[in-house]
Amino acid sequence: MTASRSARERKAAAEAGPLATVKIDVDPEKQFVYKIGCTECTAKGHRAWSAYRPGGDNGFMAAMDRWIFHLTEKHPGAEAPCLAFLPAAQQRLHERRAEGDGETKPG
Repeated sequence: MTASRSARERKAAAEAGPLATVKIDVDPEKQFVYKIGCTECTAKGHRAWSAYRPGGDNGFMAAMDRWIFHLTEKHPGAEAPCLAFLPAAQQRLHERRAEGDGETKPG
């Protein structure tokens, strides 16, 4: 059985830690859209920093990876359960960059 949106939201919020706000919406294609925000940082203007990823290509992992990198860069002393996945997030980033390099190099 698939977890409800609110159950997924609670689980993601618990993993993201106390500095995060987590919101999961549903897009027009009925896919989950994950938004993880920071309670302390701002981006453009007065908006809170956030990672926004649609659910189609494993949006949860993509949003959580961005959040993990944000925590390690901007809040190095922060604690959150998701930080246990930092090595995996770094590996996924490395793989994405390697794929991108292969596509842009003339062959």
